[in-house]
Amino acid sequence: MRPRTISVFGSSASPPESPDYQIALELGRRLAQAGFAVISGGYRGTMEAVSRGAKEAGGFTIGVTVDLFDRWGLKANPYLDVEIKFPTLFQRLHYLVTAGDAWIALPGGIGTLSEMALAWSFLQTGEIPTRPLLLLGSRWRRLLEAYIDPFYIREEDAALLRLVETPEEAVAALQAGLERPIGTISRPWG
Repeated sequence: MRPRTISVFGSSASPPESPDYQIALELGRRLAQAGFAVISGGYRGTMEAVSRGAKEAGGFTIGVTVDLFDRWGLKANPYLDVEIKFPTLFQRLHYLVTAGDAWIALPGGIGTLSEMALAWSFLQTGEIPTRPLLLLGSRWRRLLEAYIDPFYIREEDAALLRLVETPEEAVAALQAGLERPIGTISRPWG
């Protein structure tokens, strides 16, 4: 039986000395210790940190890269067991969102926001079976408070998201949410 795989969405902008990098490093370590494999965007920043944390804790890491970023001079981080490279950003995004048994979104920019929003949309429409979608950190709370309007977003759709504050809380939520087979998870993610 393959290990559960967690797609972690994150930013390339966070340097190693930043708090976000350190949180992602801790998250990767805790995910690996809990027996999860980690998928990330495969580049630097928090993508590197979550891969590094998992790798240093003996976990398995997958990086999903794209030809476009090669032209910008970006290189896959050195903490990957497997690099999966796609020719287009769309293909990369689709894979990152559909390959995991659950997702954790770290703070990030437009790319991270698009990954989280696509995962949320796929859950909301039933395009993929229900699974945990965790948003790690207080910045997500501020964004959602500004964005979620009950006129546009139903309560049950908002409940597909779960805000968590720490890597420890994220891993505990994953362990509780993934006890049942994928597709039969109830929706306690609000």
